[in-house]
Amino acid sequence: MDAQDKPRLEITDRHGNRIVAAESHAAEGAIATLNGRRLAANRGTSLNLDWVEDVRVNTSAVERRAATLVTRRTVKKDWQIAWLLRAITCMDLTTLSGDDTDERVRRLCAKARHPIQQEIEEKLGIESLHVQVGAVCVYHLFVETARRALEGTEIPVAAVSTGFPAGLNPLEERIAEVRRSVEAGAQEIDVVITRAHVFGAQWQKLYDEIVAFKDACGPAHLKVILGTGDLTTLRNVARASLVAMMAGADFIKTSTGKVTPAATPPTALVMLAAVRDFEQASGRRVGVKVAGGIRTAKDAIRYLVLVNEIAGPAWLTPQFFRIGASTLLNDLLMQRSKQVTGQYASPDYFTVD
Repeated sequence: MDAQDKPRLEITDRHGNRIVAAESHAAEGAIATLNGRRLAANRGTSLNLDWVEDVRVNTSAVERRAATLVTRRTVKKDWQIAWLLRAITCMDLTTLSGDDTDERVRRLCAKARHPIQQEIEEKLGIESLHVQVGAVCVYHLFVETARRALEGTEIPVAAVSTGFPAGLNPLEERIAEVRRSVEAGAQEIDVVITRAHVFGAQWQKLYDEIVAFKDACGPAHLKVILGTGDLTTLRNVARASLVAMMAGADFIKTSTGKVTPAATPPTALVMLAAVRDFEQASGRRVGVKVAGGIRTAKDAIRYLVLVNEIAGPAWLTPQFFRIGASTLLNDLLMQRSKQVTGQYASPDYFTVD
């Protein structure tokens, strides 16, 4: 794309008025650098409908590339251990069951604080790294419990909100739910969009909805769940990704994990390409979270490879990439235990219930 053809994105307030001074303070709040240029957190931009409507996705080509990347790129031996450690640091350790209890959440938080057995840490010589997960994700009811259990750590608490997983509650109720979770101490809010806005190409409505969620989040990070399993086409995924980022999303997320299909390599590829393009157009980096259907160490490495190949290594940190999975940690740790000690760890060690 020629420079003159690139989308022009501006930072605006909620009424669409350009904030002239915003860029002058970007360096103070920089969260990353790109080619020597300091990048700020995403505060949103004006809605560029031309860019959204012009999006085209060659589904066959995307599927072929995704399949090729995850099969031809392999990670072996010590490098595999390093990548598995990275996967743990990028994991949102999650419990979103109807039978959740305070005790279950406390045990999950204990696992989040110390996800690796001491014996394995000693054999790897990584005790000083203090490996922890990216976040703990719970229902609003358990935000305070998780916050208390994680005191003294930098592990954020993420709360699912806005009528998760369907997201069909009245907008006022969803906004109020976001505010309550922030007040309870959640540092990240996972919101669900109204998928009907995507089906009807009602981009202004989708944008306004996410802007309202962003406003309600205050200092908390906004993670926008696109519900990609419901969006039917990769073009819809790409367009919804762009609108969410323009509205101020700090992360875009594939799925609630409650819908099949959830995360898939082609979907992740499209979203990663979208965040890469958005960064080039706006100077603001947005994270990607893949959730649902990721159960094995092999799955985790495949998605890390996709991130590295499509968006670049700058995204391979918990600040910009997350894996949402409830059972993945068990497989990661059992595989590492086998590699390091020569035998699998007892499954009892990994049980949350």
